[in-house]
Amino acid sequence: MTADLIRVENLEKHFGELKVLKDVSLNVKPKEVVVIFGRSGSGKSTLLRCINFLEEPTGGCIEVDGTRMECGYADRARKANVREIRMKAGMVFQEFNLFPHLTVMENLIEAPVTVKGESKKEATERGKELLDKVGLSEKAEQYPIRLSGGQKQRVAIARALNMRPKIMLFDEPTSALDPELIGEVLTVMKKLAEEGMTMMVVSHEMGFAREVADRMCFFDDGVILEEGPPDTMIKSPRHERTRRFLEAVL
Repeated sequence: MTADLIRVENLEKHFGELKVLKDVSLNVKPKEVVVIFGRSGSGKSTLLRCINFLEEPTGGCIEVDGTRMECGYADRARKANVREIRMKAGMVFQEFNLFPHLTVMENLIEAPVTVKGESKKEATERGKELLDKVGLSEKAEQYPIRLSGGQKQRVAIARALNMRPKIMLFDEPTSALDPELIGEVLTVMKKLAEEGMTMMVVSHEMGFAREVADRMCFFDDGVILEEGPPDTMIKSPRHERTRRFLEAVL
């Protein structure tokens, strides 16, 4: 039986009195694509940010490719384990988060060179391959300000991939894009899924979910209310809340 690439066990995240994640458990297998959807404020993005330790979980346990972290307290190994998890889990954000003062290629090679200690030559060679993969070879020397939103997001995907992650975390990657630019980003994500990249995607793009996801999880008020294959979730959800949400977005 294939070991899970990600294990989330009894995860809690509180902001003061506000409980954003409530005892969330979720496993993701290698090459699996999991789409997480639900209302704004339901905890979806917080889950991804906790997996990458951009948010500090209040309690529970997170394991990424064998690196296990008990949450809610610090120990001596913690800093090294967080660094290891971040190198294994690439993250793509809603707002791109490119460095505006660096060219596209400089954005791609910054982390491999400074974090992993790779040579500039090695990181650049792989960066060229990744820009070709996302259809932006000709933009290597451009600055982000010269790119469209869809191009910026494709650069952000290439930048995350240049760290050679085991899993990609996508936090609403198309929500800041104009409708005509969404397709070019989803095409890149579909290609990654076809190549066997393990992916967790927070998104309301139901067409993408139906076509690409192995599993969908509906978040509601800090818990996974239900999960299942896309066809089942979209056509015959069990919960009334899931049904109402899907009626609003489909």
